[in-house]
Amino acid sequence: MLVKQIDAKLFTNMIRAGAERLDSHVDKVNALNVFPVPDGDTGTNMNLTLTSGAKELDRKSASSSHVGQLAEALSKGLLMGARGNSGVILSQLFRGFGKGVADKETLNARTFAEGLKQGVATAYKAVIKPVEGTVLTVAREAAEKGVAKARKTDDAVAVMETVLEEARLSLEKTPNLLPVLAQAGVVDAGGQGLVTIYEGFLAALTGEEVSYSVAEKAVSSPAMETIAEIAHQRSAQSHFNTDQIEHGYCTEFIVRLDAEKSRLAGFDEEQFRSDMGRFGDSLLVVADDDLVKVHIHAEHPGETLSYAQRFGDLTRIKIENMREQHSGILEREGHTAVATPDEKPEKKPFGFVAVAAGDGIADIYRSLGVDVVIQGGQTMNPSTEEIVRAIDGVHAEHIFILPNNKNIILTAEQVVELVEMPVTVLPTRTIPQGLAALLAFNPEEEVGENQGRMLESVDAVQSGEVTYAVRDSQYEGGKIEEGDFLGIKEGKILTVGGSLLATSRDLLSKMLAEGADVVTILYGKDVTDAQVKELTDYLSRNYPEVEYDVHYGGQPLYFFLFAVE
Repeated sequence: MLVKQIDAKLFTNMIRAGAERLDSHVDKVNALNVFPVPDGDTGTNMNLTLTSGAKELDRKSASSSHVGQLAEALSKGLLMGARGNSGVILSQLFRGFGKGVADKETLNARTFAEGLKQGVATAYKAVIKPVEGTVLTVAREAAEKGVAKARKTDDAVAVMETVLEEARLSLEKTPNLLPVLAQAGVVDAGGQGLVTIYEGFLAALTGEEVSYSVAEKAVSSPAMETIAEIAHQRSAQSHFNTDQIEHGYCTEFIVRLDAEKSRLAGFDEEQFRSDMGRFGDSLLVVADDDLVKVHIHAEHPGETLSYAQRFGDLTRIKIENMREQHSGILEREGHTAVATPDEKPEKKPFGFVAVAAGDGIADIYRSLGVDVVIQGGQTMNPSTEEIVRAIDGVHAEHIFILPNNKNIILTAEQVVELVEMPVTVLPTRTIPQGLAALLAFNPEEEVGENQGRMLESVDAVQSGEVTYAVRDSQYEGGKIEEGDFLGIKEGKILTVGGSLLATSRDLLSKMLAEGADVVTILYGKDVTDAQVKELTDYLSRNYPEVEYDVHYGGQPLYFFLFAVE
């Protein structure tokens, strides 16, 4: 089948087919995670991310037949729904693709291949230390072959066949580039996810029927119509006084960009967002080629309108007095409230957002000053959008984010682009590292000093965890059977056994081999008091010089979390 042009309908079908195929192969992708621990969520993260993008694309396709516009909508949805490293990288691949084809109403073989190549460049820039043998390698080598093929043919099907063939070959070679994959006898999970998406692309190009319906999916991202609704979802502010409203007018409007005005004023979406942030908070800006949707809480809404009018005509203007609204709500509920807009509370200097699983751990984090704890971690990585919402609920001048999981760090770093207040992401990879960082925080010091101090504390703590194998596996020459208990230190499996307590004791002994002063134990929801006592008795008998501190963490999947200092 010869296809010389990819129009809007075909492009939409390609994305839907890729999403459908990935959705049906999630378990296959998850099973490729190197560790046999119950955090094999690469497929899940990629699936949720692509679903978010496909849903945004579906909204846009109802009003646009321009592939560049559809690709931009896809990019927005992917970014806001991105979960985990794999999801963020996937979003960046299509973000770059969207920029590469932004001015194309339809795509030919060459522009499609060049878009894939630009997506790779964007994704590599997004990762501070790119690792070869991952989805990045698969995407890069496939795109390079696609570009070469497009120089020889104008058939988009032939180009996609080449891209898919090279992606599969590249995927097969990933164990040669990453020893950890070779040891486990698997290929890269993210690369497999991308190959699965590309298989869907080819199926759509060759005319295979697509039954995927994004409306059936649960994950969403903000469209132009729902941006205000998202901005108002502030779970941390369900109870507050009227006089705490710092910016009193909920202001929404659309700018119809005027080509001449925009050219003279030098319209740039990022600069527009940055400038608009001076006027208030709860800011969300989404731009298409000819429209900019703005939602902001401002004290002087006229300033926002005057600034925006430099770039075009304003429409659908809505300004609501939130102090008046809030007072009315309190009165209807039988409360009294006095609005004192001239006595606005000052923002506190620092705020914290942390990701953690387990009610006990969440309580500990809150007791150490964390403003918002996002429930997440292994198997349930929060999206970019969830972190943005959490930040929106913190009344602070500067916010620190503690991801507490290596698979959430990259997602958290994307948030910096999407919010207006200063944000610092501390690359904490474990719950104990997050705790160490919080304990090192000094409210009397500046951001830079605190960042350095907290990072030093992260480096000083050893993190251990005890979980179980979800499948048979091999790791560093050792055999692991499904159901075995695994003792892991800093992401490396140190001990495997059939007994929870024996494995836990063995892990602790290895972590304490080089000496330590304090051990902190966080026990999970499936651990009994008797098991906790047996483990602490072991510490008392064998390491009398070491102090230990025990807390209920309530975390799922991980029986014990250890911090050794």
